[in-house]
Amino acid sequence: MLKLVGGGGGQDWACSVAGTGLRGEEAASEVARPGDLGAAAGGVPGWGCAVVCDPAPGTSMLRAGAAEPARGGQGAAEVGESAGGGEERLARHPPASALRLLNRKPQRGSEKIKTPENDLQRGRLSRGPRAAPPAPGMGDRGRQPERPAPRSPGVPVGTGAAAVNGLLHNGFHPPPVQPPLACSRGSVGGGGDEVPPRLQLPSELQTQPPLPHHDSPAKKCRLRRRMDSGRKNRPPFPWFGMDIGGTLVKLVYFEPKDITAEEEQEEVENLKSIRKYLTSNTAYGKTGIRDVHLELKNLTMCGRKGNLHFIRFPSCAMHRFIQMGSEKNFSSLHTTLCATGGGAFKFEEDFRMIADLQLHKLDELDCLIQGLLYVDSVGFNGKPECYYFENPTNPELCQKKPYCLDNPYPMLLVNMGSGVSILAVYSKDNYKRVTGTSLGGGTFLGLCCLLTGCETFEEALEMAAKGDSTNVDKLVKDIYGGDYERFGLQGSAVASSFGNMMSKEKRESISKEDLARATLVTITNNIGSIARMCALNENIDRVVFVGNFLRINMVSMKLLAYAMDFWSKGQLKALFLEHEGYFGAVGALLELFKMTDDQ
Repeated sequence: MLKLVGGGGGQDWACSVAGTGLRGEEAASEVARPGDLGAAAGGVPGWGCAVVCDPAPGTSMLRAGAAEPARGGQGAAEVGESAGGGEERLARHPPASALRLLNRKPQRGSEKIKTPENDLQRGRLSRGPRAAPPAPGMGDRGRQPERPAPRSPGVPVGTGAAAVNGLLHNGFHPPPVQPPLACSRGSVGGGGDEVPPRLQLPSELQTQPPLPHHDSPAKKCRLRRRMDSGRKNRPPFPWFGMDIGGTLVKLVYFEPKDITAEEEQEEVENLKSIRKYLTSNTAYGKTGIRDVHLELKNLTMCGRKGNLHFIRFPSCAMHRFIQMGSEKNFSSLHTTLCATGGGAFKFEEDFRMIADLQLHKLDELDCLIQGLLYVDSVGFNGKPECYYFENPTNPELCQKKPYCLDNPYPMLLVNMGSGVSILAVYSKDNYKRVTGTSLGGGTFLGLCCLLTGCETFEEALEMAAKGDSTNVDKLVKDIYGGDYERFGLQGSAVASSFGNMMSKEKRESISKEDLARATLVTITNNIGSIARMCALNENIDRVVFVGNFLRINMVSMKLLAYAMDFWSKGQLKALFLEHEGYFGAVGALLELFKMTDDQ
């Protein structure tokens, strides 16, 4: 039995030889003649086709599907020529009427067998009378001598007719032994009826055929990765999620830690180099940073165990990142990258043209909520993800406390990035954007660059930590000489941000650190005031603050906690999360797994 299966379109050919005296290379050259493959495939890419040598002598060639001649100028009804040991070669795809059914009795005076449509759909097919038992009453005289069924190397012993009928098909390679059927895109001859698909066993019962010996190691690795992803319903490595914001790009990367020795040996080099590059460094160039202190360890995602890494770099360096992806040939490993944020739309064409990568664009608020709920559910390496500040009005007694967010609804979610969006979240899939403000983290950094000459967010925060905003702002006591008791306004409350800067003497006496601190207090107080009003309007007493504006920004967090507690008289609680600005990227990674499940 000789069979040649092709993927078409430049794909490699896989050969399995059984029951002939030919070696694999000889069999391939014997069968793959222009008169055979050219006539059957017609040069159409992506069509599978098969050549089967039937041991039954004297069998005429059968037309494949249509009544018209086969492509390439050869007649589809020619008599098969001798192949190897004198056996004739059948056409690749005989029509359904030429197939014989098991346990069927011929009609009188005719050699034809009835082939009801429902029997064909059940796949109970045989290639000729030889496979069928003798009709009743014929006795031993009508019985054909039994011959063992050929078995390919990838089929276990004892699989019997199930293996011959292709029921052990693994979804990626044709079965080792298969009766000639029509191609999946119609008959090769052009215009014939398609044979209904055969039954398939569940994936856990399917066997895996051996890889072709002539494939390169890289091709074998890609093939195994595709087989593994299809069998276990997971995407191929590497796993990324991106949130491309207006100021920062947030990237999460899952590093598998349960790689087997076989996987390690078969991994292609660029996949190894990407993993080594991302996990061995804490800085990438001058601006890329891996937040090692945020790494989630021993995490199980999509059935694999590993660590989740959190990486950020300025959005202005996006083109350098895209170029790096092109240089590391990232597109050969992963053709689709899940991304959210405004930059997913802005840089989509650059990803496609420079790195040959297609972005799967996702809504940033959907990803934000999904990522937040997921990270809070897994915790922070055994510790709670959520926390609050106890006694925020007392600097000496103020301390960080864990908070359980198991039942978070309803909550007011304040996302503080370059700008600010405020969401009222009532369930996982039910939320609305209440309002927002353009005065956010981007405003703080932009004003600090103008006022102090700093260059980075870290530098601006460092200056703000050393400054005194009361030298810049006009306070209640500067107007009243003390507290405004009727409305409970303390003399230390800010009455006018930057109000003292109208005085020339004040301008000449302040420092850059004072200006940075006043800028930070101004932006933070504005966000807190809007959030408080939204919480009252929506009747929500839990306010969760997230976003990279809070990264290493203890001054703003304590100010927000103080404002929520003071102005609500203890009714509103300000909550914070350890992975402040990475939830959108985590949500994008989760969408990668959902895409695989849908497929």
